[in-house]
Amino acid sequence: MATKDALLSDALRLPPEERAEVAHKLLLSLEEGAEDPDAQSEWSAELERRARDVLDRSVKTVPWEQVEERIRARLGQRR
Repeated sequence: MATKDALLSDALRLPPEERAEVAHKLLLSLEEGAEDPDAQSEWSAELERRARDVLDRSVKTVPWEQVEERIRARLGQRR
């Protein structure tokens, strides 16, 4: 069996599309069996709560343009 270093070295020599496919399959393999059986219902409840907060105006929303500008500013600071 090949070592992880040998596998990585071989994978890095692949064309970008094939590297992306390998990376995707590796990531999917990490997700298998790691699913929390309650996660779906918890996410649904959280989405419902957030939607109610927006509809009853208990939270202040921010236009996408402002959010995008903040993100770009933060990313620009990292470079």
